[in-house]
Amino acid sequence: MSLWEYANPVKFMALSGRILPAATVLSAACLFIGLFWGFFLTPDDYKQGSTVKIIFLHVPSALMAINIWLMMLVTSLVWLVRRHHVSALAARAAAPIGITMTLIALFTGAIWGKPMWGTYWAWDPRLTSFMILFVFYLGYIALWQAIEEADTAADLTSILCMVGSVFALLSRYAVNFWNQGLHQGASLSVDQETHVDNAFYLPLVVCIAGFVLLFVTLVLLRTRTHIRQRRAQALMVREAPH
Repeated sequence: MSLWEYANPVKFMALSGRILPAATVLSAACLFIGLFWGFFLTPDDYKQGSTVKIIFLHVPSALMAINIWLMMLVTSLVWLVRRHHVSALAARAAAPIGITMTLIALFTGAIWGKPMWGTYWAWDPRLTSFMILFVFYLGYIALWQAIEEADTAADLTSILCMVGSVFALLSRYAVNFWNQGLHQGASLSVDQETHVDNAFYLPLVVCIAGFVLLFVTLVLLRTRTHIRQRRAQALMVREAPH
């Protein structure tokens, strides 16, 4: 069985319909367990106090903001190369979720930054590239809305997605590129010196799993909605008097 079979809207609808119930339950369970565990059952940090617990929202949302854009890049490339409409619609469906994750990351980062840095915002390399990524999300969504012809919109937004991917990667690796930035290194790392403390590690992993599953649930729901809208538009055009 080829993966490309699920680029067929009928097969995609059937598969996503089977996945959605399990993804919904698992995402709700992971989010509830992870956030409750993180906010109520973990100790305060010896330096940051209870402020550190914002990590359970900030880190998963920041990871998702970046990786959702990279998912959009992959599906956009599939559209440009294979012209599968489901891939273009999946990228379109992911964008509002991605911009929401970006806003959560920026907002929680500002709250976390105030007690740590003494300011809500600093033109740190990672923060700056993250803000630019937010602007690209806005532009991507606006471009879909501005162009009526769906295939043309998919082409142009795919190109925009390729350009914006530079900033998605910068957001992920800016700390490695510019060591002078205020932003801390990765919370999850194989390097034990930079790895988050074990007391926070497991609930953080559960929260990340919850955010990933939430994204899977929402992107499947939104893609299914776009497929139905496309079918409805096709029927309207077919039935319209000539």
